[in-house]
Amino acid sequence: MKLKLPALLLCLILVLLISPSCQKETDCVAVVKCQDSLGNAVAAADVVLYAKVKNSAGVTYTADITATSPSDNAGQVSFTFKLPAIYDILATKAVGTKTLTGIGIIKLEEGTSVEKSVTLR
Repeated sequence: MKLKLPALLLCLILVLLISPSCQKETDCVAVVKCQDSLGNAVAAADVVLYAKVKNSAGVTYTADITATSPSDNAGQVSFTFKLPAIYDILATKAVGTKTLTGIGIIKLEEGTSVEKSVTLR
């Protein structure tokens, strides 16, 4: 019995030292899908994610944290953030003399990918 206890303790210590530690995935991914009023993908739309904040005086302004990227041929664009947040979405695309615009809001959660569709009109 004396030999079994030290061997068991040694094995337990080795398992604890060798096994990798668990690290939680915290990245927040926002996927914005741009579409027209018929549901067709809108490629090359300029997509901006931005946050509106209110200061102590009650004045609302756009925070410094923004992200901008054009949508791909499937009308999608993806953004990755380190922290959860709520962002406003503004998507625009010039078509001839008109500018199509779509707006929305996306709530990012820790360790997840969130999709939001925006219709440009």
